[in-house]
Amino acid sequence: MPEAPASPRPPSVGLQFTVRIGDLPADLLAVVGFEFSEALSCLFRGKLALASPDPALGQASGSDGEQVSNPSPSLDQILEQPVELAIWQDGQLLRRFSGVVSEFARGDSGHRRTCYEVVVEPPLWRLGLMHNSRIFQTQTPDAILKTLLEERGIVDTVFDLKRSAPEREYCVQHRESDLAFLQRLAAEEGWHYRFDLDADNPPLVISDHHGDAVTLPQATCNATAGGSTRQPAVFQFSYRERVRAASVVMKDYTFRNPAYALMHESNAAGMDHQREDYQHYDYPGRFKNDARGRAFTQAKLEALRNDASVASGRSNRPDFAAGARLPLSSHTQDDLNRDWLITRVVHTGKQPQALEEAGGSEPTTYHNAFEAIPADRNWRPQGLDRPLMDGPQIALVTGPAGEEIHCDEHGRVKVRFPWDRYSQNDEHSSAWLRVSQGWAGGQYGFMALPRIGHEVIVSFLDGDPDQPIITGRTYHATNTPPYALPEHKTRTVLKTQTHKGEGSNELRFEDEANQEQIYLHAQKDLDLLTENDRTEVVKHDSHLTVENERISHIQADDHLTVDGEQRVSIGADSSQTIGGSYHQKTAQATLSEAGTEVHHKAGAKVVLDAGAELTIVAGGSFLKLDPSGVTLSGPTLKINSGGAPGSGSGQGVSGPVLPSTLGEASPTGDGAENLPEVSQRPMARADQIRALKNAANQGKGVCQICTGQAGGSA
Repeated sequence: MPEAPASPRPPSVGLQFTVRIGDLPADLLAVVGFEFSEALSCLFRGKLALASPDPALGQASGSDGEQVSNPSPSLDQILEQPVELAIWQDGQLLRRFSGVVSEFARGDSGHRRTCYEVVVEPPLWRLGLMHNSRIFQTQTPDAILKTLLEERGIVDTVFDLKRSAPEREYCVQHRESDLAFLQRLAAEEGWHYRFDLDADNPPLVISDHHGDAVTLPQATCNATAGGSTRQPAVFQFSYRERVRAASVVMKDYTFRNPAYALMHESNAAGMDHQREDYQHYDYPGRFKNDARGRAFTQAKLEALRNDASVASGRSNRPDFAAGARLPLSSHTQDDLNRDWLITRVVHTGKQPQALEEAGGSEPTTYHNAFEAIPADRNWRPQGLDRPLMDGPQIALVTGPAGEEIHCDEHGRVKVRFPWDRYSQNDEHSSAWLRVSQGWAGGQYGFMALPRIGHEVIVSFLDGDPDQPIITGRTYHATNTPPYALPEHKTRTVLKTQTHKGEGSNELRFEDEANQEQIYLHAQKDLDLLTENDRTEVVKHDSHLTVENERISHIQADDHLTVDGEQRVSIGADSSQTIGGSYHQKTAQATLSEAGTEVHHKAGAKVVLDAGAELTIVAGGSFLKLDPSGVTLSGPTLKINSGGAPGSGSGQGVSGPVLPSTLGEASPTGDGAENLPEVSQRPMARADQIRALKNAANQGKGVCQICTGQAGGSA
């Protein structure tokens, strides 16, 4: 292949287009023609028709696969390489377009030239090749966009924002390209983007206003030229008005203030030429406070009306660029002689001489078609549809290491989605997610928090990936049901697990025929509170086993009816204190036996009334009273012969211990509980009581503490 000629200089007169790709020789490619489009919030795209004396560009080997001695530039020297298209007039640079090669095609070959086609796009185009799903937390929108750009090596982005955007608690890129996510997020904030194409590396400018737009030299409108003049001019300019929405109303909801009507309205100005009742209402507005609501509503209105007043025209000025301010003069309609903001330009150039003898005699030409809006208007991009979640998703509850339960004051938890490959599986895996409960009222309802490691079902409000909510729970291979299935398929179970310990509380219902059962298990305490009556009917047996003490306090009457036999076995002492009289009636015999002593004491009198016989027996002597008379028998009969009466041990009734108070939930609803107040006063032992009584009878000292401990006086 012949050696490429030296790079030619642009001629000193006339219009010329040149192109340079990467490190390729400047004279290797000649521009036959191009069409280059640019617009606000759009990727610029240029399609270049080129010609070269080298018929094998992008082919590094011969047709049979053998390496040639002087290979042509290979594809890797062309694709994704920087490219610059320049427009010259009389040796002066008028405009250059810089980007990267995204497409390269080889066309037909002539006698001396081979045709090629190159597509030029900005480095931002690479973001469209990246498709991802990930979560951004507590980041501002501009910080999120910077992350996307810097990942692709775009570090010279200019953020020109008059209104700073607050942090987004939770922002999800879900099954969309980085470019689509960037454009969607920018449009939601009302930001546009544009490129400075005259720079070596066209910087990306992201802005929420047009106050700093570059002002171009004044353009003269010359409609009679018809595009044939060589003088810079606008040779066609028309203005169009469209009927668009006159107002926007947006509404949303936040659980932090559920009763507040989070609604905002924005109305367009200058509605003399159309009706004002065309209202655009939308819900949800994707805002959670008034400041965001006002900004989002105004941005939505300006986006819906970004083409309500549009001018379109044609010119031969290559310096027209999207985002530039254009002063127009000499139009026959005076009200159009004003400043305009260019929103779109399509540049077209033809240079048939690049094909040499195959190009004919047509001259080099350039023209563009453009659109613009009045410069005092704010142009904002139309919002892009966010990806909709197709349905519920599975997630695992996460939290800090060493914890079993992790929640906030609203009962929200954090989760890790299986698709989130960046998650660290900790308390930073997601934002706080609300949890659906079976019943939710004002300090009443149902509350069961999913714990770390539990699998949950996550739904999305309005299909919005930024608004997840937990609506269900599921078992999996690790977290299995409380009882084996299908063996225990008839059981309905509510079983908890002790926090950071072993054990559980459980309420179980068994519905197997002839085995029906309600089972209740308290791992530690069981507190029951009935504010009024309690009725209990047991139609068969009732069994109660208390392995320690049972303490009861009945503040009114206690009635007990036993239709059959009652048996009571007391292993130690039995104490009974009666505030009034004690009545006992036995239909037949009352039989009692004491191992050592029976002592009855009355403050006033003791009456023993026997219908037939009364007998007192002691130590071989007895006294018998019956209808036949009084019989007194003993070894010696002593009457007024001295001596002293016998004494008993005296009663030593122990006062009962009162029950502990019932633990009740705190009225603040914060989940804290007042634990039962259990009395620490032990029940006195009978032998201790007898010792104290004997000491009192014998005149020995008894301290008040011991007397109080005994539960009575001697």
